Amino acid sequence: MRSEPVRPRGGLLAVHAHPDDETLATGALLATWAASGEPVTLVTCTRGEQGEVIGTELAHLEGDGPALAAHREGELAEALSSLGVSDHVFLDQVEPDEGIEDVGSRAPVAFRDSGMAWAAPGIARAAAEADLPDGALVGVPLDEAAHRLARVLRERRPRVVVTYEPSGGYGHPDHVRAHEITVRAIALARGDERRPVPDGVAPVGAPVPQGDAGDQGPELWQSVVPTAVARAARRGLAHLPGVRALLAEHPDLTLPDPQEALPPVAKDDLEEVVVVEVAPVLDAVVGALRAHATQVQHVGTVPVAARSRAAPLAAPDGVLGWYALSNDVLAALPSREFYTVPPESAGPPRRFTGNDQTGPVAWTQ
Repeated sequence: MRSEPVRPRGGLLAVHAHPDDETLATGALLATWAASGEPVTLVTCTRGEQGEVIGTELAHLEGDGPALAAHREGELAEALSSLGVSDHVFLDQVEPDEGIEDVGSRAPVAFRDSGMAWAAPGIARAAAEADLPDGALVGVPLDEAAHRLARVLRERRPRVVVTYEPSGGYGHPDHVRAHEITVRAIALARGDERRPVPDGVAPVGAPVPQGDAGDQGPELWQSVVPTAVARAARRGLAHLPGVRALLAEHPDLTLPDPQEALPPVAKDDLEEVVVVEVAPVLDAVVGALRAHATQVQHVGTVPVAARSRAAPLAAPDGVLGWYALSNDVLAALPSREFYTVPPESAGPPRRFTGNDQTGPVAWTQ
């Protein structure tokens, strides 16, 4: 696997499904890019109305979609402040791109969290169709959502667009849909294909129409992690200073099984990746994680004096801390984030450019 360190240049635009995903999946990248002084934009597709709620203090919000949505909007604003990101939009608040009259409506809409069910530890699947809320993101016609994102792309003109890998990181249907929307929007924004997708809707996981190879557009980065790194991080959690004490104090918490099936974000066959070091922006990421208090708990970090052992520079599987979601399973706060550009999901075959962003981005005027 060939890797190179991230070198921010030009704008970065991240597309995520729910509040907290921007931090959990790409927090260090957003904070690093923002700290460089380059533009950073976050587009959030829903407000996480179907999310579980951690703890008793805010338990009344669970099941109350509008109340939870409003609360999570506040958590997101606090998290973005910690990450240094000031440009944020919800996808349903964007006016559709021009030429969309035949796909969807210009009337106000609300894209809502589609919910999910657990298929295996750490791996999600779509909820039953009968359980989908009105306005569920997975039921929104692909072009209706993608034209809105295309408008943001045309206005911001980022050099890099980042989202999940095709399976949504861990299989959540909204994450999968966010990937599909992103790929389609890039094609629309660069003028590859103005006609709607047949029937107006692409099922979750269906191939997304690709654009013309002659117009490169922005680089599409996807959040991934090498399988060996993921397993090593899980093994390392048990040995971190503070974890044993945390487990003794909170017996409901458990450690992840390093040998169990990993979610789709873990990849065996990565050839080229861009690497983001987390340590320089650790405080920003930790602050953002703690801001999402309805979704993230027990955020902790390895003491500075012990970090050389927990995350040596030569070891990409180093761990800087930990946190848990509502499943009460500790997760590693890694020392590095990884991003790749698989040709099959980034449009027609083209040379991976990584940080080579010195030339102009080809945008349709």
